[in-house]
Amino acid sequence: MVAKLFDRDTLLDLTVNIIPLVILAFFIVAYVFMSPFDTNPLTTAVQFGLLAVPFALLAVLTYISGRAIVVSEQHVDQYLPGQASMENAEPVEKAPKNIEDNTDTTADVELESTSSEQEVDASAETKSDSNAN
Repeated sequence: MVAKLFDRDTLLDLTVNIIPLVILAFFIVAYVFMSPFDTNPLTTAVQFGLLAVPFALLAVLTYISGRAIVVSEQHVDQYLPGQASMENAEPVEKAPKNIEDNTDTTADVELESTSSEQEVDASAETKSDSNAN
């Protein structure tokens, strides 16, 4: 399933999160089979909590960031490495014009409303400055 969702480039982008996941998984397995500390239930619970909680959170974060990378690649033109900011660079692959966006658009609405509020505040400050002079 992961191969269908993430391509090779996306997996390379996510390696930064996959390597710590492997390290955490190693220590979880190591502490399950070999307990270097006493077997006090509280100590063991804290020990596994300090390993399992970051592992789970990082796994969720990795999946979410992978989905974000895949979605963003579908909505923008693809350029060769280093050419996206160059003038007259031709995209290798163009983004489709009529693609349905499955992401939540409330963030865009919130950004637009905040920018319009800032414009109102800026115009009010300009008027108060001109009245003061």
